[in-house]
Amino acid sequence: MSAPTETDQEKYLNLSPTPEIVSPRKGLFGRHFSIQWEKGLLWALISPIFLGTMPIFAKLAYAANVDLFTVAALRTTVAALLMWLAAVTIGRKFIRSSMPAIFGSMMAGGINGLGSIFFYGSLVLIDASLGQLINITYLVFVTILLRLAGQAVSWLTVGRMALAIAGIFLLTVGGLGPPNWLGVGLMLVAALSYAVQLVIGQRVMYDVPAATMTLYAITAMALVVNVAWLFVTPELSAATSAGWRAVILMGVFTALSRLTLFLGVKHLGSIQAALLGVLEVVVTIIIAIVLLNERLELLQWGGALVILVSVYLVRYEKGVPRFLDLWPFIYRVWARFGPDQ
Repeated sequence: MSAPTETDQEKYLNLSPTPEIVSPRKGLFGRHFSIQWEKGLLWALISPIFLGTMPIFAKLAYAANVDLFTVAALRTTVAALLMWLAAVTIGRKFIRSSMPAIFGSMMAGGINGLGSIFFYGSLVLIDASLGQLINITYLVFVTILLRLAGQAVSWLTVGRMALAIAGIFLLTVGGLGPPNWLGVGLMLVAALSYAVQLVIGQRVMYDVPAATMTLYAITAMALVVNVAWLFVTPELSAATSAGWRAVILMGVFTALSRLTLFLGVKHLGSIQAALLGVLEVVVTIIIAIVLLNERLELLQWGGALVILVSVYLVRYEKGVPRFLDLWPFIYRVWARFGPDQ
């Protein structure tokens, strides 16, 4: 690949990128937001709808004798194939990008793919309720990573994060059992990897469309998970057609959830998108009640209400993310030592 043009280099030397803000108008929650925030809110609220279906489909797949690693590998493979099919047929412009952007996207996806292996591995050792509670710590990791990168985090955001964690605790406290510390550790690694993906994605998508980020992130995620699957090589003969259908649907919703998630991150930043993403738990509960006839205790309903309050308080957040940008350093190294130099 040829070296970046002077215009490109000047673009990346901006150490404090400020996304364009257009004049505000009435927003989704009755408050004046920029159009950028409105777009981000829309996508970040759609993403949990797709994500909330995952546990339901996974439960159906497990009941049909599809193992954890096959679920993880096949769903990401289907998602990657769908993204590439869409890109080749209707969105070729999203395939081309700079090498640093492609590398950043694939690095984020690869880290998340590795984290998904830890995630599914932890569920073998700990209860799903405890796993969900530990996994929500990705909110803490996102906050810490963004502060290290120089982004300001408001007290309102910290308060919403505390509400979200409290809500998840109330939802899961009834099913908590004695912890397996190896399982706890694996889930913490999974939560950290998801947080890293969001933070890297926030930076990459300052320069590239969310569709490009999704395409290469899911591709890398599928590669990593399939390599792990090859090492495990689980038995597949016991799986039924109902299980395969459930996993394929997981792949479809994985592609849609990642695309809408990254659209939300692009416009809102990773921490706000992550806080809105906890709504997926409420979506899962609603689907489980309607389709699986599951029931909640009063305390768990209280947890769902606390999560909804945390999501609603986004109406009082202000501004779009600004943070110290380390990308120019990476870009200058590429421009100086990359191919064709």
